[in-house]
Amino acid sequence: MNVNLSIIIVNWNSAEFTKNCIQSIRETTQHFTYEIIVVDNASRDDSCCVLAQAFPDMRLLRSERNLGFAGANNLGAAHATGEKLLFLNPDTIVLGNAIEIMVSRLDAMTAFGAVGCRLLNGDGTLQTTAVQPFPTVLNQVLALDWLKQRFPRLPLWGMRALYSESPVDLAEVEVVSGACLMTRRDVFEKVGQFSSDYFMYAEESDLCCKIKHAGWKTGYAADAEIVHFGGQSTKKNSDWSADVVMRASVFKFLRKFRGKMYGWAYRIALLASATVRMTLLAPLVVVRRTLANGDDFLYTFRKWRRIGAWALSLDQGPKLGSAETPANASHG
Repeated sequence: MNVNLSIIIVNWNSAEFTKNCIQSIRETTQHFTYEIIVVDNASRDDSCCVLAQAFPDMRLLRSERNLGFAGANNLGAAHATGEKLLFLNPDTIVLGNAIEIMVSRLDAMTAFGAVGCRLLNGDGTLQTTAVQPFPTVLNQVLALDWLKQRFPRLPLWGMRALYSESPVDLAEVEVVSGACLMTRRDVFEKVGQFSSDYFMYAEESDLCCKIKHAGWKTGYAADAEIVHFGGQSTKKNSDWSADVVMRASVFKFLRKFRGKMYGWAYRIALLASATVRMTLLAPLVVVRRTLANGDDFLYTFRKWRRIGAWALSLDQGPKLGSAETPANASHG
């Protein structure tokens, strides 16, 4: 029997989220054949037993070591039999016929090699990371929530499709979130799968960039909705490692696609940005005990101190599987 879609979910100590995700798939997706493949990324809890008992008919792949987001999804894809692949975070809930919409659009619009959907927070509000721009020095250094909230349609942020008043079947975007990304198997294999250059973060940017270079587009289906709770595995890790790994992944992306000089220009700009932020925050940190939410200033100061220290170093970032690398394998 031909399988139309293989749904690949990477689990890391997130059995309850994964169970809810699978249940939502089964309740909403019924009009074509599909398989669910769960890759357990060396969980330290009883995830494998819990999931195997709850869903004995799914395919469970157990990795003896944490492969990161890219490696684990590539492992799942290697065992998949579907014509299309859906990479889905465990901390998601499928709403309505979201998966069926994405499948039908990808079937009908062959110019598109990948498609994403509308992501919602747990409270139903829009999650703006559903679509993103390819990283540049400018959009990374200026990536302030204050600016994005006030000028969400600026081309700099790459998320204008989220606010379109006349949505189309598939809006062309640069990058869709790795939390829910569907592609055709032939496209995925032709562009070389997810790049193992990254342990986490920037993998979807890398994949969408390779898809673009190969002659396909990336699309956003506004009428397909999925709840993405976001960062559930990341919250189990130290904040500092995620802060650094994210910037290190962007650095690798920029070096790969824009050249070494551009990559180092990003680090210099990031160091300058961190210095300015710490300078502005320092007085607030000193008097934080007399301010409302004073601890937030201290947290932010320490965050940018870590980022600045990394930008100043010659280190390209935590290595795959190293002690300081976050064990999370999903996108928050």
